[in-house]
Amino acid sequence: MIGLEFKDILRKGKWLLFDIGDYYLCSHLRMEGKYFIKNHDEEINKHEHVIFTFEDGIDLRYHDTRKFGRMNLVLKDKLDTVEGVRKQGIEPIDSNLTKEYLFYKFHKKSLPMKSLLLDQTIISGLGNIYADEVLFKAGINPLRLGKSITLEECDKIRKASNDIISEAIKCGGTTIRSYTSSLGVTGRFQQNLMVHKREGLECKKCHSLIKKIVVGGRSTYYCEKCQK
Repeated sequence: MIGLEFKDILRKGKWLLFDIGDYYLCSHLRMEGKYFIKNHDEEINKHEHVIFTFEDGIDLRYHDTRKFGRMNLVLKDKLDTVEGVRKQGIEPIDSNLTKEYLFYKFHKKSLPMKSLLLDQTIISGLGNIYADEVLFKAGINPLRLGKSITLEECDKIRKASNDIISEAIKCGGTTIRSYTSSLGVTGRFQQNLMVHKREGLECKKCHSLIKKIVVGGRSTYYCEKCQK
């Protein structure tokens, strides 16, 4: 990469695609990865595992406490060789995400809807927080099996996914616990959360108490009354 330059930063699902001419640097942050912009002479943190140094003395440093993150440097015409990128499903804000597509993906599945929404090969970019929020907005219980979901409910999921992600992007994302941007900026969407991390609090719609269960190994929050 010596002598090359970052021309653009694109995204596919949760993958960041750094455009460096003939190559893409594909970066997935996983649980706690983050990038910091720092001066080259600043002390290197023990969790800064990859450092890009620019001609002006500025560093782009990849920080990852758990080291779960992934990076792949590939020629642009070989992008599909990165399995995680190749298998990405349709984005929530993509017009190709239709109720018919979702019904086709769900109607033979004997898995709970929470697990299916986390399947990045179906919808690309919904994580644990947003899956809870989408199911609440669509009025669907997280334990409902995919094969029980109707075409009308698929349309509710489609619309809820688009609305939730669009609003979250406007708010700069959702800042939970360990997230920090390189400029100290935090997201604001956590102020709009209806169910996630609200166990024991009143539902903002019906005033029932929010429940917490585990679905597919993931903490899941929902309202029993609004999501029957």
